[in-house]
Amino acid sequence: MDISKRKLPIGVQDFESIRKGGYLYVDKTAYIYRLINSAKQYFLSRPRRFGKSLFLSTLRAYFEGKKELFEGLEIAELEKDDPDAWQEYPVFYIDFNRDEYKSDFSIEKALEAHLIKWESVYGVDPGSFTLAGRFQNLIETAYNKMGKEVVVLVDEYDKALLEVSDSERLEHNKAVFKGFFSTLKSYDRYIKFAFITGVTKFSKVSIFSDLNHLNDISLSKEYSGICGITENEMISSFSQEIDALAKEEKINREECIYELRKMYDGYHFSHASEGVYNPFSILNAFSKKEFGTYWFSTGTPTFLIEKLKSSGFDARQFTTDEYYVDEASLTDYRVESENPVPLFYQTGYLTIKDYDKEFRSYALGYPNEEVKYGFLKSLAPYYLCDEKAASPLDVRNFVKDLRKGNTDSLRDRFTALFSRLPYPDDERIVEQNFQNVIYIVFMLLGQFTMTEVHSAKGRADCIAETDDYIYIFEFKRDKSADEALKQIEDMGYAKPYAADKRTLIKIGVNFDSKERTIDGWKAEPALKE
Repeated sequence: MDISKRKLPIGVQDFESIRKGGYLYVDKTAYIYRLINSAKQYFLSRPRRFGKSLFLSTLRAYFEGKKELFEGLEIAELEKDDPDAWQEYPVFYIDFNRDEYKSDFSIEKALEAHLIKWESVYGVDPGSFTLAGRFQNLIETAYNKMGKEVVVLVDEYDKALLEVSDSERLEHNKAVFKGFFSTLKSYDRYIKFAFITGVTKFSKVSIFSDLNHLNDISLSKEYSGICGITENEMISSFSQEIDALAKEEKINREECIYELRKMYDGYHFSHASEGVYNPFSILNAFSKKEFGTYWFSTGTPTFLIEKLKSSGFDARQFTTDEYYVDEASLTDYRVESENPVPLFYQTGYLTIKDYDKEFRSYALGYPNEEVKYGFLKSLAPYYLCDEKAASPLDVRNFVKDLRKGNTDSLRDRFTALFSRLPYPDDERIVEQNFQNVIYIVFMLLGQFTMTEVHSAKGRADCIAETDDYIYIFEFKRDKSADEALKQIEDMGYAKPYAADKRTLIKIGVNFDSKERTIDGWKAEPALKE
């Protein structure tokens, strides 16, 4: 097929529209077969724009008996000899994506809109029942009228909780959810299948305190690829798009796959599972024929960064791949928790990088370069009190100075950055902000130069390498540039580069926290022994 006629389903989350519209589709239907033959009620946590809505739409079409939509897909083959397959069941599909929940009674209005529609379909009088009572009445009526158990599908249940910052309204929304969805447990005999998705699973709140019978498959290896796109799926389904992108970028096919992997792969939703690509980013890269930052640019995670700041957590730990959390921290979320890491994992800004079997704990880190650099660019303005502090222009000029060996200009840029630091009364926060700015700058430079950022004893703070230069930086606070340079010498930070033909430059920097400026900067070319 001519690639210009191949339709990419960007923004299309309805399974029927994809199948009838001739869009490319990555077949996930084998997961449906596995789900319906394993348990009855499920919960799945995945980041936004990861295909949850499309999967629920596929479930809906399946339980509505639309067999024709599944021709040629895996589940059609799996169920070809099952006489009970492709029956039509009453489906209650609740989509919380469509509304906003910051106004009074918005959650009740959203639920009532669904109830009114269903009551019209099944000829049910709402009477004077509560919302939960009306839902129960609908389930029982649908069961009696169709002679079939019902299917309940809930998409992005927690949007009404994550969007609300007012504690009183948040508690109100939790209570409404708790009453409404408790029906799933008390009316279990009427339910054929239930599937609930969200970004987070709230601990001891919302619907889950009563729905302890839900099978949470969020960390299940068996379902790690239920959303997103694996590399095998990408290569088999989008081979022509990979070739077209490679041609546009003037690289070969293998180099293109490597760049796609580096930019968009790396998500792991269980330990020892295959990596998953971000589907939203992959489709946009193929459509625009460019390696861009698509998923991250859909919205700056302001509430996440505020959570990070308020908790006092050190953002530098995110890139070590050595920050471990236990399983309960990843699967449950508590609003009052000071630890922001589980929320960063559940929202897709961190992913599983390793697993410690002995302690049953997970190491977390950035999944790929799109998320890593996008997050750092969003984080910088909060530490620097300047929304333009991490613009591409600033990073570009830092890189230009490094490539030219212009240490005076580098000094001026660092001086300007440090002058933007906020200065709270807490000295620990001052120190952390100082270290975070160094960390953010050098991590962003890592897109264009070979850059290492260290904090362990015995290694320089930062090392940057270009084609012509090697820079060894040591930063001090309220000491002296001479002391910083002496540490580079005493600790032998330059020894690994003794045989390197590039120019080695040692830079010692001291920052005066009272004057809020760099008061010492010494750059010395190193004489090779």
